[in-house]
Order: sequence, then structure tokens, then C-alpha cells
Amino acid sequence: MTDTAAAWTALEAAAAADGERRIVDLFEAEPDRLKRLTVEAASLSVDLSKQPWSRAGFEAAIALARAGGVEARRDRFFGGDTVNVTETRAALHMALRAPDGAAFEAQGRPVSKSVEGVRAAMKAFVDQVRSGAYKGATGQAFTQVLHIGIGGSDLGPRMVWRALKPLNRRIEVTFVGNVDPSDIAAALAALDPARTLVVVVSKTFTTQETMANAAAAKAWLRGALGEVGDGHLVACSTNLEACAAFGIPAERVFGFEDWVGGRYSTWSSVGLSCAIGLGWEAFEQLHAGAAAMDDHFRRAPLERNAPVLLALAHIYNRNGLGRPVRVVEPYAERLGLLANYLQQLEMESNGKRVTEAGTPVAHATSTAVFGNAGTNDQHAFFQMLHQGTDIIPVDFVAVARSDEGPARQHVILLANAIAQAEALMVGAANAAEPHRHFPGDRPSSFILLDRLTPYALGALIALYEHKVFVEGTLWEIDSFDQWGVELGKTLANKVLAELEGGSAGEHDASTAALIARLKG
Repeated sequence: MTDTAAAWTALEAAAAADGERRIVDLFEAEPDRLKRLTVEAASLSVDLSKQPWSRAGFEAAIALARAGGVEARRDRFFGGDTVNVTETRAALHMALRAPDGAAFEAQGRPVSKSVEGVRAAMKAFVDQVRSGAYKGATGQAFTQVLHIGIGGSDLGPRMVWRALKPLNRRIEVTFVGNVDPSDIAAALAALDPARTLVVVVSKTFTTQETMANAAAAKAWLRGALGEVGDGHLVACSTNLEACAAFGIPAERVFGFEDWVGGRYSTWSSVGLSCAIGLGWEAFEQLHAGAAAMDDHFRRAPLERNAPVLLALAHIYNRNGLGRPVRVVEPYAERLGLLANYLQQLEMESNGKRVTEAGTPVAHATSTAVFGNAGTNDQHAFFQMLHQGTDIIPVDFVAVARSDEGPARQHVILLANAIAQAEALMVGAANAAEPHRHFPGDRPSSFILLDRLTPYALGALIALYEHKVFVEGTLWEIDSFDQWGVELGKTLANKVLAELEGGSAGEHDASTAALIARLKG
């Protein structure tokens, strides 16, 4: 048995033993538990004391991280080595948020100067748009941005904008991702073409959904402004030729490299819309918070490393205790898209069934993630969390101080977050009325931000990014490819050709019947 296999066996044995103990009892057995399992990192406080591991279970998890090579692979990751093995690429989004003067290399090639060049071009453009120096075709300043993208080109920026957008906005940002025509129609109906800047985000500038929406937006601009409406188009892409053919010259194209994965791309030019809407200083602070978490992840010992410990807590539940679902519940309306964002970050990254070497995985991989924003969800699915037959771990995310709205309402919000975490763990015995019995012993993590600032949000996103990396390392999978999305896209093109009058192809009976019905 290898050291890693032995470490997995030890973790599973420890988890089985801990499964027979109640979490609340561990606080009495381990007086230092709260201090030992709470980590401060990059302005965040991460409390893992309500997770189901005992001291022995925690030590088994740390031993797994060591045996599984987390530290060595982390060094290769930051060193720009080929960690995306199926596409023979580095994964170096950390370089995008590093301050000027960094010396990151991707597969031995210096990249920091190039990053700084794109960043400088973005800043200059952001300043021009926000100051009104860059105007629309009718001479009016831009007050609206339409961001068109999908997947990683949509979820990250959309989540950041909702989290940080000012109450009184100089510039509004609207997002369109779905190819459903109602999405683009609803967006355009609310916008003024004379004052709208359209930002099209597609690395290849060939993504079907994005280009369909971009064509609709271009037609809308030309219908209102004529061909000069093309001056309202901006691209975030690497395909200069396709952008030019679409009517976007090189000076309005902001690129990013192939070592920037889609779901890790908000830090790149993909975040241009957010930078325009929030202002460059806020965008810089978002980067600074993420860079601080990068530094913590890179240097902190495993026992005090927030992304490592969050990953190990999730692995303890997923692999040690067989819990395939997790809730991410931010008690902050502004973070209402966090779970949606993490669905892609975690499930696309780690929803894999073979190792980097192409062999079947030895352990279950990504959890299914869902959630929205408390306290709404307390009146939706929390019934299942408290009294359902499945134990579903929860990540609570809360913000200590808010500067918006009635102050007491924020205190009520925090009281609910704290109480839900306590209730899930402690429960309430009621043998006389079984419908009012709460078994408790349901684990949770509690991540606390002092304020929801760009810096804190950047740190939070990077915390989860690095958590995903640690999990992928221990499961021995490639967290940076996404081949699972390709087959459906390929078949969709085949079906589209048939729906638009092409000859019938070979399909199963159900698929063929659906196509025939829609054509009829």
C-alpha cells in the first residue's frame, strides 16, 4: 500500500469513528477546539470547529494532505508548471492579480509583463469611459454596459457586480448569458443604445451562445445608430481576426492567455465590465484581496492554511462520511449568486471520474453545491437540512458589518446565521413529539467577512479557488479542464442543422421524435 493509499485508509477509519460521536461533544473533549480550528486569512475568519472531525480525524486529514503531495503540487502550481495536463497548460490565474513587478512564469515563459500591459490598457480604457472621454456615436457618455458572455465569462463577473455594485450607480452593468432570445430581448428593452457600451467576452470569439447574443446586440446598435454603432462594441478575446471581422478593431480588444481558465478568468480582461462599473480602484482592491489569499495559501503551514483546511473539511464529509451534497449559504443578499458561481468553480473543475492519468478515480469527487441567500432559504429548503434523512453540510458566509439599510435588520440577519449553524449542530430532543425533534449533529463551516469590500470578496473567491485545487490534488484529477461540456455542444450543432432543414441524422427514438415534432 502506498503512503497516499494508507493515508486515505486512515482518514476513512477516523471518519467512521467520528461518525459515532456528536460534534457538540467534541467541544468538551477538546478545550482548544475553537482556537485550533479557526483561521484568520486575508481579512477572513474561517471557523471549522463545527465540522465532524475530532482531533484524531483532523490529524488524519492533515496527514492525507501531506501524503497526497499538496505542498509539492502547490509549488508547481505557483511555479507555472503544467498542472492542466490534458490540455498541456499551466493554470496561473494568480499572476493576473499579482501586483506590478511580479515574476510569474507559465511553463518557463515570463508572463507578468504581459499581464501588466493588458492591465494598463484596461485601466486607461476604464478611465476614459468613466470620465466621459470615450463617448458613444451621438456624443453622449456611456452610462450603461451590456456584458455578453457565458459560463466563466459570465458567472464570475455577474457575481462580483451583484456583490459590489454601488446603490447610486454612475454606470449600470447588465449581463446576458443565455442563448434563450428572451434574455437578450429583456436586456435590450431596458437599455438606451446611444448610451450603452457592449462588451463581448469570448476567448475564441466563436462561442455559439455568446456570438448569437453579440449579433443581436450589434443589430440593435446599428438599427438605432447606423454603422457608427459599431464603435459601441468592445471585446475580451484572443481572436483579433474574428473580432475585426465583427467590427471591433484591435485597440478595443483586451486579451488574455491560454493559461487563464474560464472559471478563473474574472481577474483578467473578462472583468472589464466590472472595472468600468465599479471603478478601477475597486477592481484593484478585488485583486489585492485575492493576492493576499494567494500569499496565505502559498506560505501558511497546512494546519493553519484556510484553503487547505476548508478542502479537508469537505473531503472529510464527502469521502469519509459519504455526503455528496453541500449547501453554500451566504447571509448577505449581495452574495446571492455565490452558490451559482461555486457550482461552476467546483462542479466543472472537480466533477471528474478519471484521474490525470486517465484511470478511474479511487474516491468520489466533487460535491453537488446549491444555495442562495439567507434568510429566504430558511423558509425554503432548511427544513430538509434540519430534519431530512440526509446530512447535508453547510458553508455559512456572513458579513459582520453593513453600511446599508436599517442597522437593526443587519443584526437580525446575523442572529439568524449564527442560530442556524448552532441549531444544525445542537438540535433539540423531543421524544414526546417526534415531529418537533431535531437530531442535530449536522456540520457546518462559518466564514466571516468584516465588511463586504472588494478586498474581502477577492479573498473569498480565491479561498474557494484554492480549496478546489487542494481537493483536485488529493483526488488526483485535472481541475482545470472541462471536457464534459463538449459532447453536448457538439451534438447541439448536429441537432441545430436538422431543426433548420437539414437531413435527419441517426438518433435514439426519443431524440428523433423530439426533432420531428419541433420541425413539424
